[in-house]
Amino acid sequence: MHNDMRHDETGFRLRSAAVAWSTRIGLAFLLVICTTPVGGWGHAADSIGLSTSPFVPPVVRLNLSEAMALFLKQNLDLLIAKYGIESSKGQQITARLFPNPVAQIGNVASFTQGNTLSKSGALTMQVQQLFELAGKRGYRIESAGFGVQSVEADFEDAVRQLGFTIKDAYYRVLVAQRRLALAEENRDRFARILDVNTIRFKKGYIAEVDLIRIRLQVVDFQSQVIESIQEGETARAELRQLLRLSPASKLELTTEMDYRRVDPDMGKLRSVALEIRPDIKSRRAALLQREADLKLAKAFRVPDVTIGAGYSIQGPQGPDNQQMAILNLGVPLPLFNRNQGGIVQAEVGVQSAQAALDRTVNQVENQVDVAYQNLLQSRRLVEAYLAGVLEDARSTFTIVERAYERGGATILDLLDAARTSRTIQQNFIEALFSYQHNLFQLESSVGQEIAS
Repeated sequence: MHNDMRHDETGFRLRSAAVAWSTRIGLAFLLVICTTPVGGWGHAADSIGLSTSPFVPPVVRLNLSEAMALFLKQNLDLLIAKYGIESSKGQQITARLFPNPVAQIGNVASFTQGNTLSKSGALTMQVQQLFELAGKRGYRIESAGFGVQSVEADFEDAVRQLGFTIKDAYYRVLVAQRRLALAEENRDRFARILDVNTIRFKKGYIAEVDLIRIRLQVVDFQSQVIESIQEGETARAELRQLLRLSPASKLELTTEMDYRRVDPDMGKLRSVALEIRPDIKSRRAALLQREADLKLAKAFRVPDVTIGAGYSIQGPQGPDNQQMAILNLGVPLPLFNRNQGGIVQAEVGVQSAQAALDRTVNQVENQVDVAYQNLLQSRRLVEAYLAGVLEDARSTFTIVERAYERGGATILDLLDAARTSRTIQQNFIEALFSYQHNLFQLESSVGQEIAS
C-alpha cells in the first residue's frame, strides 16, 4: 500500500512538472510574438519553419516577335484550324483506296425427285472485284488533293487575320502605357505647383479661388491616371487571352511604339496581294476542286465493271462428282441513270466557286486600296506632329508655367496651357497608334510584312 502511495505521489510530481514546463514554453512563445515587430515577424516565422512570403506572379517579357511566336504556338483558334488540315488529309487517304473485293460462299441443293442436301448439295465459293472506269479514282484523288490545299490556305488565312489581331492588341497595351505615363507626368507636375501655391496662399500672395482651381486640376489628372490604369489592365487581359496566358501572369512588353516611316508601292502591293493572299489561294484551290468534281461526275456516266471468279464443288453422292470453275462479268446498263443530276450539281459548284473567287479578289483589291489610303493620311498626321507641333505644345506649357511663377501670367493662362499640352500629346499618341494600326492593316491586306 505504501508502494502504491509513493507511486501515485511520483506520478503527480511528474505531471505537475510537465504542466509547469508547458506553461513556461507557452509564455515564452507569447512573449516572442508580442515583442517581435511587424516587419520582423517574417524572420521569426522563417526561423520556426513557416513561410510567409507573398505570392509573386510570373513575369512574361515579350517583344512583338516573341508575342507572335507564342501566339502561333498556343492560340486555341489556330489549334482548331490545324485539326481541319488533318481531317482533309484523311479524306485524301480515303480517295486513294481501291474498292474492297466481295467474297461469297453458297450452298446449292435440289429437293425434287427425292433428292436431299447430302445427295445433291454443291458448295460454291466466289470473289468479286469492282473496277472503276473512266478515271474515277484519279479524279477523286485530284479533288481530295485540292481540298487539302484549300484547307491549308484557310489555316494560313487564319494566321494572317489573327496575327493582325495580336499585333493590334499588343500595341493597345503600349498606347495605354503611354497614356498612363503622360497622365502621371501631368499629375506630378501640377502636384508640385499645388504645393508651391499652397504656401503662397498661406502667405497671402494668391487668392483662394486660384488654389481651388489648381487642386481641381490635380484631381482631374489623377482621374486620368486611374482611367489609363483601367484601360491598360483591359488591354493586357485581352492580350493574355490571345496568348493563352494565365491571368496571374505579369506582362512586360519590350517593343517601343516608335514611328517608322514606310512608303510602299501601291501597284506592287496589289499584285503581291493577288498572288500570295491565303484566302485567294483557298478560293482558287476550291475552284480546282469543284472542276475535278465535275470531271468525276461526268465520268460516272460510264458504268463500272464487276468481275467475279469462283469455284463450285458438288457433293460426293452426286452422279459424276462434278467440280466447276465460275467466271462472271457484271456491267450496269446506263439506260435511265447517267448521273444527270450529279453533273448539274457539279456544274453549279464550279460556277459558285468561280463567283466566290471573283468576290474575294474584289475584296482584296479594295482592302489594299483602303488600307493604303488610311496609312498615307495617318502618316501625314504623325509627321505634322513631329514637325514641331508636339514640341511647341510642351514648350508653351513650360513658358507659361515659369511666367506664372514670376507673376507674368494668370492661373487661367496656366490651366489653358496645361490642357492644350495634354490634348496635343494625347492626340499624338492616338495618331501614332492609328498609323501603326493602319500599317498592320495594310500588311494583313497584302499578306506579308512591309519593309521600311
